[in-house]
Amino acid sequence: MKGASIIAKSLEELGVRCVFGYTGAAILPVMDELGSSPIRIVVNANEQCAAFSAAGYSRSSDEVGVAIVTSGPAITNALTAVADSYADGVPMVVIAGQVPEHKIGTDSFQHIDVASVFGPTAKHVVSVSSIGNIEAVIKDAWFLARSGKPGPVVIDLPINLQQTSTQYEGGNLERFAGVYEDECHLSEAQCARFFELLAAARRPLLYLGGGLNSVRGSAAIRRFNERFGIPSVNTLMAKGVVDENDPAALGLLGMFGTPYANKIIQDNDFFFAIGVRWDDRVAEKVGFAIQARIAYIDVNPRKMHQIREERRPDFTFLGDAARALDDLTAYAERHGIAIAIDDWIRHAVALKRAWPLDYRRDGEALQQAEVLDRLNERLTDDMIITTGVGNHQLLAAQYLRMRQPKRFLTSGSFSTMGFGMPAAVGACHANPDARVVVIDGDGSFRMNMGELHTIGTLDLPVKILLLNNHGDGMVRNLENAAYGGRHSATERPRDVDFAAMARLCHFGFAERVTRRQHLEGAMDAWLAAEGPAMLEVVTDVDEAIYPVVRPGASYAEMDLGPYIRERR
Repeated sequence: MKGASIIAKSLEELGVRCVFGYTGAAILPVMDELGSSPIRIVVNANEQCAAFSAAGYSRSSDEVGVAIVTSGPAITNALTAVADSYADGVPMVVIAGQVPEHKIGTDSFQHIDVASVFGPTAKHVVSVSSIGNIEAVIKDAWFLARSGKPGPVVIDLPINLQQTSTQYEGGNLERFAGVYEDECHLSEAQCARFFELLAAARRPLLYLGGGLNSVRGSAAIRRFNERFGIPSVNTLMAKGVVDENDPAALGLLGMFGTPYANKIIQDNDFFFAIGVRWDDRVAEKVGFAIQARIAYIDVNPRKMHQIREERRPDFTFLGDAARALDDLTAYAERHGIAIAIDDWIRHAVALKRAWPLDYRRDGEALQQAEVLDRLNERLTDDMIITTGVGNHQLLAAQYLRMRQPKRFLTSGSFSTMGFGMPAAVGACHANPDARVVVIDGDGSFRMNMGELHTIGTLDLPVKILLLNNHGDGMVRNLENAAYGGRHSATERPRDVDFAAMARLCHFGFAERVTRRQHLEGAMDAWLAAEGPAMLEVVTDVDEAIYPVVRPGASYAEMDLGPYIRERR
């Protein structure tokens, strides 16, 4: 077979159902082969969108998304999405076309050094140098991407190797999978030490991270906590890992966390962190001056080393979080271990009830928080939420109470504007029976507005909720707080009707709401609409997100803003 045929056949064997990409001369042999295979090619607006769609595919399923791009600027376009997936630990394979081998290292048309571009931003970069190892490279990359701490693997593929023939072996998937199998378990002594610490605690708190955001991970922490009932807080990447309607699930912790999550962390005496990267917007607010003992489980050796140095935890385990939790649960069942923390649980539930989120309810302009509060009332278990980046993202994280894992997709660590729509394209293909909802702000929306064309022309049943405040809200808030209210680059001189654009891109439903009395009816019609649907809601340009723990401040100094008050 030719190299291009081997790539298509290898992806078929791996169970890949669709790839996301944008074609070009240096990758055309592969695209041509895929065109006659059972694998669907989804053509995005650009290569960044293609890689974000592959990431959305991975984030919303237990599969590995695949992006295929050509050489030169296609590679640099994909870089941002690759870096985003690397930061959030998302598995992905990117196959990038390259100039012929004899032109590598020259100033050939559309040549770039792929390894140098992606080196710091990918889990691994492979430059294919022999026709004989193309099959092995593709299959190994797929399993490597999902192993350990997941991440993107980039394959640099010269066009001459795509056109050269060699023998195709086929099969042997178990051999590639076996390289990355990790059966590391907690020992009896380690389990005993953990429960010794837990038994001594009166106010334990679970800190749940993206390392648990899988079907396995969510099931493992729910089994563990059925026995112990420990109150929990979570990172942005872990929404839905536990049912956020649980009275003792206190939601998002951090700079823009819920008031009750940010309050309970000040009181705990045993901090059990699982699958987290200790984001600076969370950890720096604590300083851990509180007298809490720390247990930490994570699969990333580099992060484990860092936390051991910085936090001096009392218990650590380097390995798969779900497996470790199952080991702890099984040990507790064998030894009949239970804890008595009824007063602490009542305290957690009371905090959540006493300090509800709130927003301005008497203003003329609609509030983003208000719109998201209404959407939360309409959430169903078959919905997958994707977001852009900005105030709308964090308000969605505050107000939308997710019940299942892998249902809230957002750019966390890298915080990349323009993520929402292309991620929804990927999630839609991974979950054809789900209702995929994009929550976007006008600034983030404009970054990858070309995906309106992708969604509309492919007739994808993606619903877009565009919260248009005519400005980059988060930056505007910072300008108001620290720059004397000078809006140097966040003003929008003229309004644009984005819903009208959606209608031109074949959206069957596209409405614009400017008044409160029209919101609920329009939202119901939008959710009921078939096919691509957009609801644009014009919101208050001066709305700020609360609570906020400002840089240099601690959780005890949390600013609740003008509307959040204790409910007695």
